[in-house]
Formats: sequence, C-alpha cells, structure tokens
Amino acid sequence: MNTHSLPDHNLERQARRRASAQLGWYIHAAVYLAVNGVLALLSAMSGAHWAVFPALGWGLGLAIHGAVVFLKTGGLYEGLVQRERQRLGAQQDAW
Repeated sequence: MNTHSLPDHNLERQARRRASAQLGWYIHAAVYLAVNGVLALLSAMSGAHWAVFPALGWGLGLAIHGAVVFLKTGGLYEGLVQRERQRLGAQQDAW
C-alpha cells in the first residue's frame, strides 16, 4: 500500500463527511421553508395565525442543527483543535 495514498484517502473521507453534513443542513432548511410556507398559506386562508408556532419550534431545531454543523465544520472546531494541539505540544516540550 502506498503511504502517500492513506493521508489523501483520509482527507477525502473527512471532506466528504463534512460536505454531507452541510448538505444535510441545506436540505433541512429547504424542507423547513417549503413546509412552513404551505402552513403559513393555510393559516392565512383560515384567518388565524397558528403557523407561527410550528415555524418557531422547527426553526429552533434548524438553528441548533446549523450551529452543530457549521461550528464543527466551519473552522471554529478546527481552530480549537489546532490550539489544543499547540498547547499540548508546548507542555510536552516543557517536560
């Protein structure tokens, strides 16, 4: 087995995993918009404003999903990991 292909393979796998997580959020957001658009239309046709409640509840779930996906894959997580690696490396060098 070529030793250079292993890191490339791991990098490709990690990139695909992150892209899948982000795509999952975009699909979630599209379904949220479509369903809540229909609910808002039905709510307006009935003369009541009940559609705001499912929109708020589901919107909270969508926001949490987005925070998890984009904070982990968007760089904040990687920055924290890199900082901890540097800190641990400095501690190890001090010993």
